[in-house]
Amino acid sequence: MTGSPSPFLALPGAVALETSPGVAGHYGEPMIEQRRLERGEAIVDLSDRGLVVVTGPDRLSWMHSMASQSFTGLRPGEGIEALLLDASGRVEHAVHAVDDGESVWLIVEGDEAAPLAAWLDRMRFMLRVEVADRTADLAVIAAMSADALDAAVAAYAPAGVALDWFDPWAEPRPGGHQYAAAAGHPGADWRWIERIVERAALADAAASVRSGRVAAAGALAAEALRIAAWRPRLATEVDEKTIPHEVDWLRSAVDLGKGCYKGQETVAKVLNLGRPPRRLVLLHLDGSDTVLPVPGDEVVGEKVRPEPAEGEAPERKVVGHVTSSAMHHELGPIALALVKRAVPADLPLIVERHGVEVAAAQVEIVPADAGAAVEVPRLPRLGVRKP
Repeated sequence: MTGSPSPFLALPGAVALETSPGVAGHYGEPMIEQRRLERGEAIVDLSDRGLVVVTGPDRLSWMHSMASQSFTGLRPGEGIEALLLDASGRVEHAVHAVDDGESVWLIVEGDEAAPLAAWLDRMRFMLRVEVADRTADLAVIAAMSADALDAAVAAYAPAGVALDWFDPWAEPRPGGHQYAAAAGHPGADWRWIERIVERAALADAAASVRSGRVAAAGALAAEALRIAAWRPRLATEVDEKTIPHEVDWLRSAVDLGKGCYKGQETVAKVLNLGRPPRRLVLLHLDGSDTVLPVPGDEVVGEKVRPEPAEGEAPERKVVGHVTSSAMHHELGPIALALVKRAVPADLPLIVERHGVEVAAAQVEIVPADAGAAVEVPRLPRLGVRKP
């Protein structure tokens, strides 16, 4: 990140985001901002994101060899989402990639840009690629419609191709796999676009808001809509143990038919033979105490014993933790949480926050009974003769 505050923080009512003070969390009306963003009437300042560029004739084949998603054949202006995994299949980096025919541009979390650029630079060997961290001079704004972005500022286009990244989350990508039930998936309404702009142009985008050409929504509005769409994010849903299956990331960021890459064995094994160790759920929270849990808060399962003694309290056990939370303009208080695979879908849950117990009803994203995606043929036992 650049460390300098965004011009959007000078807009009327702007309140800095607590977890990233360089951008606005809201402008005084979080619920109204959500509705405007959802209708495609507002833009979001994401200038706390990072930008890494890979240039050179070998860029696509090189990225293809390391990432979970296919980069070969990527056309100018086409965007994809990809993960970089460790040898055990755990998520290390997530990139929103768009190619312009000369370079592939990677939008990442702000604190990921420098380490990702350094790691990629070490992996170049003799290939014809160059890697650079462009966070200092480029930034990102986002919206749910191209019209809102166009009303604010033009996209950066050094090769004549607008650098807009269209989020593929709206539907399962070819070559991927979805654990969540297809019917009624809220991601179908997720029309997220991230636009790369020159950092100096952020002032023009803020001026567009002041003039009334477009509205501004804070980062909290974007987070609320993201959570409601069951959309995972590296900065929130990922810890040191996360594999893509646990957050249903095979839906948009993994091509199961591509060749070798680090972590591929785990991806294939968990998909074909096992079950994800943990699973992502949406929590509908009781808002009567006006307490909104925060990431890291424990999720507790409450199980009534078959024959409890008189006055005996239900058995309780920590079964997971909150990863993201928000106050949604229609759904009320909601959260995403990672819970243990074996937690029953109908188990009453409680989130503990500052001594307050918040009741939570779970909606399965990755189902508790998510099993093998393919049938594996059983090998005959040695010494057993077929009839």
